[in-house]
Amino acid sequence: MKKAFPFLAVITALLVGYGFYLGLFVAPTERTMGDVQRIFYFHAPSGWTAFWLFFANLAASVVYLVKRNLKADALAVAAAEVGVVFCTVVLVTGPLWARPVWGIWWTWDMRLTSTLVLWLIYVSYLLLRRFSEGTQTPILAAVLAIFGALDVPLVYFSIWFFRTQHPQPVIGGNGSLDPAMRPAFWMNVLAFSLLGALLCWGRYRVELMRRQVDEFEANASLTGQSPSLVAKPVYREVAR
Repeated sequence: MKKAFPFLAVITALLVGYGFYLGLFVAPTERTMGDVQRIFYFHAPSGWTAFWLFFANLAASVVYLVKRNLKADALAVAAAEVGVVFCTVVLVTGPLWARPVWGIWWTWDMRLTSTLVLWLIYVSYLLLRRFSEGTQTPILAAVLAIFGALDVPLVYFSIWFFRTQHPQPVIGGNGSLDPAMRPAFWMNVLAFSLLGALLCWGRYRVELMRRQVDEFEANASLTGQSPSLVAKPVYREVAR
């Protein structure tokens, strides 16, 4: 799997670059919003990627609670971190799109507010993992992850069931995406999803290495050995 990482990274980089090209130069200009609408090709795929990463965090957290599987806990951390990155992209690109179209940077719209709450929940999750060192921290974090995942359906369905300023869905629902815009949209959905998966995979491997090194250093301190004598072989073993 380690040897496949560079190959997948190159493929992902090419797809991301091609997606940007389609979104910026090939997709037609939207009739009413103009070129600012092109943010859509990166805003919406970032949201989808954040959603599936948060669901991956949910699944891994449930597995940890049931089986106390440490690899599942490491995956939960990785998925949450990368998911927050993509959710941040959503919260940044949204106002950049809204300002020219709505005339305001932000409004307490149901979709926008629920997305901000989702971001805050997972930032809280990461802060808990970072600054709490108790033995119950993974359990508390897993419970918080389950709570946070409940907000994902609310974010998605908010524009279906509430009257919001946010546009109606263009994929499904009452809206429809111009056929000429679909290649750019779906290419970016694929590219951003692969990018999210690749970043999550890399972060997961780093998390496993960190935990094994921490475990070794803790054991070495208990036995009075010098961690520097064997820390490097441990790192090679994990990275293999």
